[in-house]
Amino acid sequence: MPAIDAEWPSGDFLEPAVVTRGLTKRFGERVAVNDVHLEVPAGSAFGFLGPNGAGKTTMIRMLLGLTSISSGSASLLGQPIPRARAKALSRVGAIVEEPSFRKHLSGRENLEIVAAVRGPEAYPRIAPALERVGLAERADDRVSRYSLGMRQRLGVARCLLADPKLLILDEPTNGLDPHGIQEFRTMVRALVQDEGRTVFLSSHLLDEVERVCDHVAIVDHGRVIVQGSIEELTGRAGQQVIVGVDAPDLAIMTLEELPAVREVLPVDGVLKVRLDGRPDAVSELAAALVYAGVAVSRLEPTRHSLEERFLEITSLQQEVAA
Repeated sequence: MPAIDAEWPSGDFLEPAVVTRGLTKRFGERVAVNDVHLEVPAGSAFGFLGPNGAGKTTMIRMLLGLTSISSGSASLLGQPIPRARAKALSRVGAIVEEPSFRKHLSGRENLEIVAAVRGPEAYPRIAPALERVGLAERADDRVSRYSLGMRQRLGVARCLLADPKLLILDEPTNGLDPHGIQEFRTMVRALVQDEGRTVFLSSHLLDEVERVCDHVAIVDHGRVIVQGSIEELTGRAGQQVIVGVDAPDLAIMTLEELPAVREVLPVDGVLKVRLDGRPDAVSELAAALVYAGVAVSRLEPTRHSLEERFLEITSLQQEVAA
């Protein structure tokens, strides 16, 4: 599909695609979404990450105006929700939970119905949308013959008929096999990198978010615990290096004296060293070992995974709550 039409008032590409301030949703005494401040950079793949029941779908429903906001504010593409909902949603494509279709009709016929509602400009987008999601060869089959994963992909194709600047996808990889998941990753990256769209991806799958997204917010019990770029979140705990040496005991004694070193652990014949993240920490480490007479055979920086950061962050939250 071609890049999106850039005509849109207020220069929204310079603004976040999604902004919330103190967004809250209450169901009686239960608080499902609690004082959420969120910013989704335009032109990025943004992961909204949290366990099932964390409030992700409720958050999405508020953003789309499908359920009322108890307090706080939200905007999509620079338009306030719900006041300018119709204008904002004209350039938003969304899947909330499992997409529904007329199962006695084909995938193409389902999209033709949507295009008829959206207007004549949507019809030429049907074939490219089906091609993009890998359903071109099955487009004329009845949806009743589609697997759950195929229906998910048809849901993304339906979103693309709006030529959306923003796609909001709620657990879109549900039901996809490994090949389908790989195709989904490629599709999302193309939507963002090649076409300049913003993809807001809600998921409980840490690995998928880390592989696909540029930025992420981690949510639990209705609250956003932390948000930022993937690189920021995986690097905030400090840098780690794997060090191979000929004298482990001497190396441990030497490293534990360095201000930049937080922890030294012997693991499988090497030392795993956690640093405080200062730019010159690795060079200080190497120099100290050489000065102490330790031969260094391996010095390999490592990186925290998003899963490690998620577990660390949620563990801290549980300790605070206790």
